[in-house]
Parts: sequence; C-alpha cells; structure tokens
Amino acid sequence: MNSLITRGGMFDDFFRDVAPSFYVRPLHGDPLPSPAQIKVDVKETERAYTVQAEVPGVSKEDIQISLDGNVVTLRAEVKQQDSQIKDEKVLRSERYFGSVSRSFQLPQDIDQSESRAKYDNGVLTLTLLKKQGGKSQRLAIE
Repeated sequence: MNSLITRGGMFDDFFRDVAPSFYVRPLHGDPLPSPAQIKVDVKETERAYTVQAEVPGVSKEDIQISLDGNVVTLRAEVKQQDSQIKDEKVLRSERYFGSVSRSFQLPQDIDQSESRAKYDNGVLTLTLLKKQGGKSQRLAIE
C-alpha cells in the first residue's frame, strides 16, 4: 500500500552506523522521505479523533487525505529541485520526485462531512468526528 521511490540499499543503515565516512549522501541534500518518516500522533475524545502528522517541505496542494470508513490515508507528492546557473549556462540541475503514503485504521468510522484538515508549518492537523458508515471521500486542506 505504501509507494516510494527509494535511493539506497539495504546496507545503508549499517554503513552509516559502522563506517560513517564511507556513506555518501545525495548531492541535492535531503533524501526522499520514507513512510515511517511521516510521524503521526493520534488523540481521541468522546466525539472525535485528532491526528497530527509531520509532512515538512511539502506544499498543501501536494497532500491528499482519503477517508474510507475508519481508514485514514495520507499521501504526499515530494518534489525537490535544485538548479545553479552561471552566465546563462546550467552547471548543475537535479530533480527528485516521488510520493509517500501512509494508512492507518481508527477504532471507529469517521463522519467525512464534518471532518476538517489544516496544514501549518509542516504539520497536518486532522479533526475527524466519529460516525458509523460512509463512502470513501477526499478531504480538502484549509
């Protein structure tokens, strides 16, 4: 269910810990995030769930939220670009594109019509009111 374009192999963590001088980082800077890097906090009250997810460096237009019963799916399109220009000649141009998604199940179905999403400073906050039943629906971000 999780999709991600990866750069690196299964021994990256080993070499990073055992021999950090042999680990070569990408030229652009930050690697693409993995699904585990979308950190999620879920809190529950009598009427609703509050979900806070860290999605730094992604514009709110590139984030999609899907609700299907009690399953919440977060998907982010990652677009990293870097370009250096000198005297109208491109000396270096790098682009990294990919997507990351994370799904989790809540104990009770969500009322999609009353649920809200807000994105501020890399933190996505969802207020999901509890309800039984409903169809899959995409949630707009404020």
